[in-house]
Amino acid sequence: MSFTRWVIAPSPPLSLLKALPGIPSLVVSILYNRGARTCSQIEAFLKGGEEPYNPFKLKDMHRAVTRIRKAIKRREPIAIYGDFDVDGLAATAILLETIKALGGNVIPYIPDRLYEGYGLNKPALRSLARKGIRLVITADCGIRSVEEARYAHQLGLDLIITDHHSIGPEIPPALAVINPKREDCPYPFKDLAGAGVAFKLSQALLLVNRQVPVSVLPETEPEFYDLVALGTIADVVPLTGENRTLAVRGLQSLNSAARPGLRALMEVAGVSPGNIDSYAISFILGPRLNAPGRLTTAMLSLELLMSQEEVKALELARELDRWNRQRQKLMNEQLEKARFKALEVLEKNLVILIGDESFAPGVVGLVASKLVEEFYRPAIVMELSPERSRGSARSIPEFDITAALDQCADLLLKYGGHAAAAGLTLETRNLPTLKARLEEIARENLKGMELVPTLNIDAETSLDQITPELCQYISKLEPFGYANPEPLFLTRRVRVRDYRLVGEESKHLRLNISWASKNWVAIGFKMGPRAGEIREFMDIVYTPKLSRWGDQEGVELHLRDFRPSAV
Repeated sequence: MSFTRWVIAPSPPLSLLKALPGIPSLVVSILYNRGARTCSQIEAFLKGGEEPYNPFKLKDMHRAVTRIRKAIKRREPIAIYGDFDVDGLAATAILLETIKALGGNVIPYIPDRLYEGYGLNKPALRSLARKGIRLVITADCGIRSVEEARYAHQLGLDLIITDHHSIGPEIPPALAVINPKREDCPYPFKDLAGAGVAFKLSQALLLVNRQVPVSVLPETEPEFYDLVALGTIADVVPLTGENRTLAVRGLQSLNSAARPGLRALMEVAGVSPGNIDSYAISFILGPRLNAPGRLTTAMLSLELLMSQEEVKALELARELDRWNRQRQKLMNEQLEKARFKALEVLEKNLVILIGDESFAPGVVGLVASKLVEEFYRPAIVMELSPERSRGSARSIPEFDITAALDQCADLLLKYGGHAAAAGLTLETRNLPTLKARLEEIARENLKGMELVPTLNIDAETSLDQITPELCQYISKLEPFGYANPEPLFLTRRVRVRDYRLVGEESKHLRLNISWASKNWVAIGFKMGPRAGEIREFMDIVYTPKLSRWGDQEGVELHLRDFRPSAV
């Protein structure tokens, strides 16, 4: 039985529909729901997004560019200090390649997830200073590293922070802090990924070096669009505004597979150039790039991204694939244990906060995501140790987990993230207090809410509106992802002529349905267990997909939910 809330979006104004007679009204509704509220915004979305903004609108960009150019000119050693996820690795690669191309003496530093954890840490900064590094540039981290920034200054290091995570109570005292989420930052688009912020710094450096006017900005560095698309799509930032532009151009670059490392990864993963979309990045390439950083060292993935040698790239891609299989095995083992603990917690608590000495720091975030998906509650999964414990948090739209952790800052040694995801480190003795306080915050913030997943439906429509031409128009809205999900439509009272279970272990549900004397095929992936809910007349929520049988073209409905129709 479906326990999902269906919410149908309001229709766009009739005046907007009339102003765009050449665009199907359902497409206008979809874009209206994604924040495109004017004709120009809708037309720009269909063309692939907005033109990129001037990078010098980012606060501290001038200061950062001046210092980096000075370091390049003097041949000062520079370190790019990146995060170990796909976004951080892509950001690191962009900055490394840019500064090397400009003649800089630059090295990467990616912390070890197991021993160092996320973000800047003092031993790493001390080690870099001893190696002669004088300028450290962060990639996708550092915005919460106030004490570490002070320590860098004591060591004689100049620190430039590039990040996109939520701002804490205090901005680190670095030479430059580039983050569009700063309140004092005039940059028009606030939701760049870490790779996007690095991309803007790359743009600024190349523009100044080439003395290129901002008017030709879109063509200044097409070689980095593949990397910025990887980071943007993998990091689950909104695929609207400038992010949409970067993702669209990046997917075009990825599908040409010019970068040897990514070409090798595609080959090993069994996906070919020309078939790379947001799904391929999120569920095929991204997990393989993330896997080494979860279990061994993310430097393997960085090396692959930057590899120019075909044979070496293929060796690295196969190694990433092996680590990914180990990651899957470990996650499944730990998820089983975590589920038992979560079921015990949910008897009394809104927030799932569980820990175990055996939980691996590389997969606790994945386990937390699975718990949120199953139980629809905020979840924090901790790797426990006698003195200090580390964990990852994932949340539901109704509960901003990083804002909640802000109210627990006195209990935490380190934390940071987004509304939906965060990482944290604390002294183990503070765990009971943290659990009690988070529970109190959740009960206050979620009071009176019915906590069930919500399906946001773009429009209620009849099936005669769902045509191959509509599907072709919908394809122009790709890439799909956060803030630009695949469109969902609701049609009521369709007749189920017959149905059957299909696929391995009968996991999927195939329905033959009719509506207004026309027949359709609907597929419910992983909905096999719900076959007993089928009745003669059903209300269905679905995404239409173009399908081809030989030279025949039609529409297949991919089900997201269904219910028996009201009598």
